[in-house]
Amino acid sequence: MIEHVDLSQVNWARAQFALTAMYHWIFVPLTLGLSVLLAFFHSIYVKTGNEEWKRLTKFWMTLFAINFAIGIATGIILEFQFGTNWSNYSWMVGDIFGAPLAAEGIFAFFLEATFFAVMFFGWNRVSKGFHLFSTWMVAIGSNLSALWILVANGWMQYPIGMQFNPDSARFEMQNFWEILFSPVAISKFTHATSSSFQMASLFVVGISSWYLLKGRHQLMAKRSIVVASVLGILASGYVAFTGDEAAYSVANKQPMKLAAMEGLYDGEKGASIAAMGIVNNAKEPGDKQDAFLFDVKIPGLLSLLANREFGSFVPGINDLVFGNKEQGIVGADERIAKGKMAIEHLTVYKEAQKHGYAVQAEQALNEFNKYKDDIGYGYLNKPADIVPPVATTFYAFHIMVILGTIFPLVFLLFLIFIKKGTLHSHRWLLNLGLACLPLGYIATEAGWVVAEVGRQPWAIQGLLPVSVANTNLTTGTVQTSFFMFFALFTVLLIAEIKIMLTQIKNGPEEN
Repeated sequence: MIEHVDLSQVNWARAQFALTAMYHWIFVPLTLGLSVLLAFFHSIYVKTGNEEWKRLTKFWMTLFAINFAIGIATGIILEFQFGTNWSNYSWMVGDIFGAPLAAEGIFAFFLEATFFAVMFFGWNRVSKGFHLFSTWMVAIGSNLSALWILVANGWMQYPIGMQFNPDSARFEMQNFWEILFSPVAISKFTHATSSSFQMASLFVVGISSWYLLKGRHQLMAKRSIVVASVLGILASGYVAFTGDEAAYSVANKQPMKLAAMEGLYDGEKGASIAAMGIVNNAKEPGDKQDAFLFDVKIPGLLSLLANREFGSFVPGINDLVFGNKEQGIVGADERIAKGKMAIEHLTVYKEAQKHGYAVQAEQALNEFNKYKDDIGYGYLNKPADIVPPVATTFYAFHIMVILGTIFPLVFLLFLIFIKKGTLHSHRWLLNLGLACLPLGYIATEAGWVVAEVGRQPWAIQGLLPVSVANTNLTTGTVQTSFFMFFALFTVLLIAEIKIMLTQIKNGPEEN
């Protein structure tokens, strides 16, 4: 058992990983979504033979390439951090976590990279058919790369297909297919990719709106808006569907995260959903204060979304922290006690094995197996430690949902006014389209915050807290690397924005 944990060092390590992940996630959704839009643009060019579609495709392909290159740089650093700042985690779960990361590397470097070169440089060098095939392979490869990353992340949120080996004190894979087809992994993949399609559509609509506001490249801009808006509407519908499935998965596998997302402290039957609100930051589990300073709720809807049944019980933070015998919910204090017993018996087992005491080792192992499912709780100090940052999770979730509701309406308005032939006269809509570009990034970053902040304090849900997963480094070392990465990522982001803006200002190649 770990005797002392430097929480300052742990928090700086968490901050560094969050910094890297959020910078990386600036580039990933655009890569996933824009690659699909490129495939559609390129397909229309090959189908029609219209050189204007070729010109349009090459322009968006250039912006894709800029984003793709910077995204690779941040992604490599992100994966290295599992070895630098989270070596205990990597050692304990390497047998499981390494497999999807290796698969992601194969797809990223052998499928994406190979066909990316043909896609970008293959104009008039390969046949039109093979060139189009390469563009589609980049789109498929990019999204399959995301699949493996999200499978790994999904396993952290819902660890299945494995067992704990008391001899090595490691989690070992038992069923690869169970991990791959985990309901949490599938819902995360479908929701992340569909929201990426939506965000990339906003990117194309926003830049095209700027061209129309400036009276430049109007044919290209309108054609880009039509394709992007159609994909945006389809993606928005899928985002809503996959978001509902993801929330249902969270309700069943991570009830504490759902409670934080909704600011729900006291569970209830026929639970209401919080449409909006201002969280009471002074609220603590078990006290009598109101959870919100202000809120607007929709009666009964949370029970339907969480359990697919009106009037069903949805547990709140207090139920999960202190237990609810009526609903059969075990409190965190009881699970912490069991977890400490698991750690104690595991220690006795290891010592007995070390000294060759076979009988004592067998007895200790039998006792350990009784409590092993709660071993992660044994590293927590008090029941309230299982509660994630409620305000951050609540606001991030609601920002994501509200913006995700607005975006399909924007896409629909663009299609309506383009069909009427009056889009150029509605400057308010063009300005709204331009404004939605950064809002798309905010929505997708908010979704990532919900996923990761909402599962704290766990590195592996219920089995390994973050405080045990980190590397034994000094606080000063992690602080130094944090600011180094912050400076590096900021420079990369500024470079990308500057290059992007220059390319957008120059516009597509003229005939």
